[in-house]
Amino acid sequence: MTHQYDTVRPVNWQNGQLHLLDQRKLPQEQTVMKLENASNVAQAIKDMVVRGAPAIGITAAYGVVLAAKAAYAIAPDSWQTVIESDLQQLAQARPTAVNLVWALEQMKACFAKITGNPVPVLLEEAKRIQQEDIEANYRMGDLGAALLPSSCRVLTHCNAGALATGGYGTALGVIRSAYAAGKITQIYADETRPWLQGARLTAWELLQDNMPVTLLADSVAATLMLQKRVDWVIVGSDRITANGDVANKIGTYSLAVLARQHGIKFMVVAPTSTVDMNLTEGSQIVIEERAMEEVLTIGGQPIAASGAEAWNPAFDVTPAALVDAIVTEKCVVEQPTLERMAAMMKN
Repeated sequence: MTHQYDTVRPVNWQNGQLHLLDQRKLPQEQTVMKLENASNVAQAIKDMVVRGAPAIGITAAYGVVLAAKAAYAIAPDSWQTVIESDLQQLAQARPTAVNLVWALEQMKACFAKITGNPVPVLLEEAKRIQQEDIEANYRMGDLGAALLPSSCRVLTHCNAGALATGGYGTALGVIRSAYAAGKITQIYADETRPWLQGARLTAWELLQDNMPVTLLADSVAATLMLQKRVDWVIVGSDRITANGDVANKIGTYSLAVLARQHGIKFMVVAPTSTVDMNLTEGSQIVIEERAMEEVLTIGGQPIAASGAEAWNPAFDVTPAALVDAIVTEKCVVEQPTLERMAAMMKN
C-alpha cells in the first residue's frame, strides 16, 4: 500500500545493523548512525538521535534484536536471563513515551516460544511492529483527514511525522492524507523550542515531499488564531491516559487553550500503543525534565545571559476537555471521556 507524500523513513534494519537517521543533525546534514548493540540503541534514544513515541518504540524493538544476538552468542542456553540488563537499559532511556515499554513487552511476549537462535523470530517481530505502525498511520491519516473541511488551514506543533514514527506520521499523516485529497490550503508549523523540531524536522519533512509549509515562532499562534487564519490544530502524543488527557511536546497545552478561546478545533493523532489505560488521568504521567543547556544554548552556542538558569520540561499535559478529537487507527473519539476511550480500546 503506497501513499502520496511518503518518502521519509527514520529507522531501518540493514545488514544486521540498526540504521537511524540522526535527527539532531537535520536539516543541515542527513547522517545515518549504524548501531550494533543495545546499549548504543538506548543511548541514541536518550540523546534524541531518534525521537517521537512510535519511532522510539520501533527503535527499542530492534534494540532487543541486537541484545538477543549478543546474549545468545555468549550464553545460548540462558540468553533470556543475560538479556535482562539490556532490556532495563532500553526501558529507562526516555520516561514519558509509553510506546517504548509497550514495544519491549511485545518483544518479550515472543521469548516463550523461541527455541534455538532468537534473532530470526525477534527480527520478524520488530519488523512487524514497524510495518503495523506505518499501516496504522495510513488509517489514521484517512480517518483524521475525513474530519477536515475543504480549504482547511492547519497548524501543527513539534514533529509528529514520518520522523517520529515508522513512517508517514500521525499528525503529519493526517496532514499528508488531507493534502493529497485537496483539502488543505495552508500548513503552519510551530518552531517548537527548545529542540526546534518544527523548524528542523517538520519543515524539512514536508519539503522532502514537496508540501508547502509556513514556520511560526511558538508565540505567534495566538495572533494567527485571532486573525482567523487557521481552522484546525493537529498534534501527536507521547502518552494518552484512560480519560483522554494527552501528554505531548511542551507547548501543546498552550495551543489547546488558545484554540478553545478562538473557536478552533483541536485534534490529537496517535496509535492505540500510545494510550495508557493504567493511568486514569494526566497528573499521573511522569514528565521528563531535560538539561538546562537545551534552553540556554542553540547548537552549542550560548543564547542566554551567563548565570541564568532554565526550566526544561519536555512535555505538558492537555486536559481531555480541550480535545475535540482523538484519532487512533481504530476509530475517532470525539470529546474524549473515560467511557469513550474504554469503548475505543475494546473496539
